[in-house]
Amino acid sequence: MPRAPRCRARRPCLAPPSAPAACPGLSAAVTLPRARGGAGMARRDAAALALILALLTVVLAGAGAGAQRAAVEDPDYYVQEVWNREPYYARPEPEPKPEPFSPPLPPGPGKEEREPRPPEPRPPKKAAKPKKAPKKLAPETPLPGCPPLGLETLKITDFQLHASTSKRYGLGAHRGRLNIQAGINENDFYDGAWCAGRNDLRQWIEVDARRLTRFTGVITQGRNSLWLSDWVTSYKVMVSNDSHTWVTVKNGSGDMIFEGNSEKEIPVLNELPVPMVARYIRINPQSWFDNGSICMRMEILGCPLPDPNNYYHRRNEMTTTDDLDFKHHSYKEMRQLMKVVNEMCPNITRIYNIGKSHQGLKLYAVEISDHPGEHEVGEPEFHYIAGAHGNEVLGRELMLLLMQFLCQEYLAGNERIVHLVEETRIHILPSLNPDGYEKAYEGGSELGGWSLGRWTHDGIDINNNFPDLNTLLWEAEDRQGIPRKVPNHYIAIPEWFLSENATVAVETRAVIAWMEKIPFVLGGNLQGGELVVAYPYDMVRSLWKTQERSPTPDDHVFRWLAYSYASTHRLMTDARRRVCHTEDFQKEDGTVNGASWHTVAGSLNDFSYLHTNCFELSIYVGCDKYPHESQLPEEWENNRESLIVFMEQVHRGIKGLVRDLHGKGIPNAVISVEGINHDIRTANDGDYWRLLNPGEYVVTAKAEGFTSSTKNCMVGYDMGATRCDFTLSKTNMARIREIMEKFRKQPISLPARRLKLRGRKRRQHW
Repeated sequence: MPRAPRCRARRPCLAPPSAPAACPGLSAAVTLPRARGGAGMARRDAAALALILALLTVVLAGAGAGAQRAAVEDPDYYVQEVWNREPYYARPEPEPKPEPFSPPLPPGPGKEEREPRPPEPRPPKKAAKPKKAPKKLAPETPLPGCPPLGLETLKITDFQLHASTSKRYGLGAHRGRLNIQAGINENDFYDGAWCAGRNDLRQWIEVDARRLTRFTGVITQGRNSLWLSDWVTSYKVMVSNDSHTWVTVKNGSGDMIFEGNSEKEIPVLNELPVPMVARYIRINPQSWFDNGSICMRMEILGCPLPDPNNYYHRRNEMTTTDDLDFKHHSYKEMRQLMKVVNEMCPNITRIYNIGKSHQGLKLYAVEISDHPGEHEVGEPEFHYIAGAHGNEVLGRELMLLLMQFLCQEYLAGNERIVHLVEETRIHILPSLNPDGYEKAYEGGSELGGWSLGRWTHDGIDINNNFPDLNTLLWEAEDRQGIPRKVPNHYIAIPEWFLSENATVAVETRAVIAWMEKIPFVLGGNLQGGELVVAYPYDMVRSLWKTQERSPTPDDHVFRWLAYSYASTHRLMTDARRRVCHTEDFQKEDGTVNGASWHTVAGSLNDFSYLHTNCFELSIYVGCDKYPHESQLPEEWENNRESLIVFMEQVHRGIKGLVRDLHGKGIPNAVISVEGINHDIRTANDGDYWRLLNPGEYVVTAKAEGFTSSTKNCMVGYDMGATRCDFTLSKTNMARIREIMEKFRKQPISLPARRLKLRGRKRRQHW
């Protein structure tokens, strides 16, 4: 007799009783035909009945037969099926190390599938005991089990988050993301957590993974608020496949109570005793801070199960073809990786350090150029800096990936990369604050909170630890002291800042010395926690204001530089993407003037613009400061093109040499552009680079002891700076001084001599 089709033993159909056709084998085996009358019909029915009984003997043999019949008879079958057959949920087993459920491989030829063994009975317990303590990870240990689903990185959309109730929209389920930050005014659309509308045991927040997922853990935080103290101290975890029938994670025979937070900012990780495979996961608070409300932020750890038939997920999966080292590197591993890159490309790379951190760790940098170790006349200098905040790890790893990529592509003969390396001197400083990074690295991804490792070892924020030159410039402008007292560029550092007693990090002093030594033209400092490019000024000009647009004289150039990065990033200019925390930067296409966002005195961007020739921008590369290792390939794809395009902008504008009549370069010559109240200066060899947008400009070169020279310089739309050289002749006074110095005599000052003669005549007259 041929075998009737049936559902697999380990993967029974979970259709509700109202839909028997969802499991064809079961439907054919259980649904009986009705008699319609007549002897022939009765005989046929009797034969059919005998056949069906034989089929039932085969299909319903074993432990599962009773449960299958209950699918038609018992209205509570669906709940029983979840518990008895475990198609999507793994039950705790009595063994010490239970294995999570995974679908079995199809049987080989000639082999039948085994029926599942009935679950063994468990002795009942009086009450479920709460978990003793949340698990604390050892240093340099990755998250156990599975990576985060992506609540913090926004991979989980707002439509996938649901809650029982919420106090208001700004405290809805979509705000219940790990490390999300509240706005300045907390009673608005952007608050710092999900908060339930009522404080009772029936409240919950739920995540729809949109596919079967093996859940392994939950990370929770309290509400981000300056004024309120709200967090959940214990909770239950439930899973479901249809969001209607829920299974609570068990601890023996009772529901497991997970220990939550004891304050609002430090993340707490709880691992599930056994991985649970489902589509939905729900957090049900059981207790909360006495003087607060039910409020929480969270991240879910889970591994999506492969589903090759689901086009939606395959279309949204990000992969990369670059063979790079996608991992988080400790300080020792970073140094080793730099050495590997240097050994792969010894002709175009050089490793050096710009100083040491407070703890004595060297601040390593990698130079990439066709002639490493020397400044080539006419070749612009570019730099990337990352890790000023030690916990903003994504920028650091992007820099390590970038140096690997440039080396590999140069060796492969990529014309674009070869041209970039041969025409630019690139410097990459991946970790400006290694002391802070080591603290964040010990905490690990998702567990360091928003600020662990942000500051240096002595508690200084490097990002705003530079001298405030804006105030000196603006006060001089208000007194109309420009340019006689304070120049509009190369503003000197105040003496108090240079003293040993000043609150200045050693890392800050190292960067200042580095930027004074190398004539950088363009630079980007990579940060995290947002997705935007910020350009100077970063400090507001008006007193008592915290936000105000403060453009530089080169605002049009800075806006283009910022847009060049944002527009080539995969997400920054996407109008459909969700804001990271509170700010929507889409009105300026993923760019923002720093002061109009939040004022910062003594920023690297402002200092670089006012003290050196370098145009510096802050590039915020992701909402998640410390993404999980599994996210690095996608983040690399998001930023790779932008990183290259931004470097190429160093070749936009004009460049040239300022020389004397003998062809010798004139250092420290001033290059002025008509209509732009900001000058730059030539390097030691007399070469210069001036970033400008396309157009026609009147440019003047002047130097002490030389007559000035003015030219019209045209900047085109094609990539590549326009050559604009100047030859200056010495003034008559400079020539007289040279002659007098040659014969060891001082030049005569004619105006002083006239005054002296007038004084003699007056005395003779009296």
